[in-house]
Amino acid sequence: MEFLLSPYALFSEYLIPFLFVLTIVVFFHELGHFAVARWCNVKVDAFSIGFGKELIGWNDSKGTRWKISLIPLGGYVKFAGDENAASVPDRERIAQMSAEERKTAFVAKPVWQRAAIVAAGPIANFILAIAIFASIYMAHGKPELLPYVSGIVEDSAAASADIKEGDLILSINSKPISYFDDLKWTVRRNPHEPLILGLDRDGQRVETTVTPVYVTDQNTLGIEFKEPRIGVEISRSESNQVVRRLGPVEAVGAGVERTYKIIYDTIAFIGEMFSGIQSPTQLGGPVQIAQVSGTVAQFGLIELIHLAGFLSVSIGFINLLPIPVLDGGHLVFYAAEAVRGKPLSERVQEIGFQIGICLVLAMMVFATWNDIWRLVSL
Repeated sequence: MEFLLSPYALFSEYLIPFLFVLTIVVFFHELGHFAVARWCNVKVDAFSIGFGKELIGWNDSKGTRWKISLIPLGGYVKFAGDENAASVPDRERIAQMSAEERKTAFVAKPVWQRAAIVAAGPIANFILAIAIFASIYMAHGKPELLPYVSGIVEDSAAASADIKEGDLILSINSKPISYFDDLKWTVRRNPHEPLILGLDRDGQRVETTVTPVYVTDQNTLGIEFKEPRIGVEISRSESNQVVRRLGPVEAVGAGVERTYKIIYDTIAFIGEMFSGIQSPTQLGGPVQIAQVSGTVAQFGLIELIHLAGFLSVSIGFINLLPIPVLDGGHLVFYAAEAVRGKPLSERVQEIGFQIGICLVLAMMVFATWNDIWRLVSL
């Protein structure tokens, strides 16, 4: 993002796409919590897109305050008996509730209902992502690259394995492949593992063994990352592309597969970060999301909606991390309650929430610092 952009350009090219993507993802996450809470007869005090001061709001017939708030970096659903947006129980208010009010309080519900309400947010994100991917594949097709080798990176694993320009990759470890994504996915999952490639070379079948190695590259924002590669180049020319328009069942299956791969890559990145392969400086916050949204928006609405699907998976996964105040942390507490037959003590939960808040704030500050550092380094 350049500082020389006018305020109008910043607003139209970055802020609007960012808010469009984030609002879709947050709304469906909170809608998941809300829908299951209503199904479990839990009173919902507030449904907010954003935090802080209310900008626009209205009450529905069941007493829920629907609102759009000042800080558009998330949202929340606040249930009866909650102290705050993180669903920390308000012990004082709960103690003052009448028997009738307790019937609709979140904290008074059976543990399985509370777990279902909490899990519904991330699940809604995954369902949204699958629906987005499937809809795109049905309406516009799924673009694929054929695995014809158009070039070999010098001094790469492919060069050492004697793979040649013009080869067609037919199989990996005896498993047939049809498209480049099949190759890329297998290589991503098997760093430093020998892979047997079946090749079509001038009509003759040839086999060779190649071992993926981590290669440093940069994304469109100039952020360095490492990725297992073998060093083959695949042509992106029109003659090497096919667009498969999928039927409903196949499209949903492809949407599930795409969602699974995003989750897998996220888990792999976390593991690689802790093992020192990836740098934590790759983590980004709201500014990076805005940059990516603005860049993707230049390619059209479909690409921006596709980004919403990607972010929906990411936010659903992050919320399932076992950190108190996140959905995953609540689920850990409920699992302990189910095993023990009673909730953890108020003191233990309070300490857990305090630790969780510190961890979340630390991650936010670190990600924002990375954003700022990248901006000033431009």
